[in-house]
Amino acid sequence: MRSRTERTLWTALAVVLVLAAAAAWWTAERWTPLAGPWARQTWLAITRPSPPPGHLRAPASAQAPRAGASAPAALPRKCVQGNRTVYTDQPCPPGSKEQGMDPALSVLPQ
Repeated sequence: MRSRTERTLWTALAVVLVLAAAAAWWTAERWTPLAGPWARQTWLAITRPSPPPGHLRAPASAQAPRAGASAPAALPRKCVQGNRTVYTDQPCPPGSKEQGMDPALSVLPQ
């Protein structure tokens, strides 16, 4: 059995934790905008799967685009010639007609 002093200390600690949680909940609208991005970034860093053995994660500075980065990919085109439809990022072949693309289409098969 715990001594009276030990029970008092554990009870005081529990009361302080409950009061701190209540104060955090009560004032959440003030500190959440400041802590939200940090908490999201930390959560992603903790839950991100680790790289395979022998591979290291690239540093954040290596992932940032540079001034000499290549231009973004060309928009896809839908080329129709008779009953044949071709999706490409190049100009439509001669004799085919370019038609509007569905805006939901974002990935073309290789």
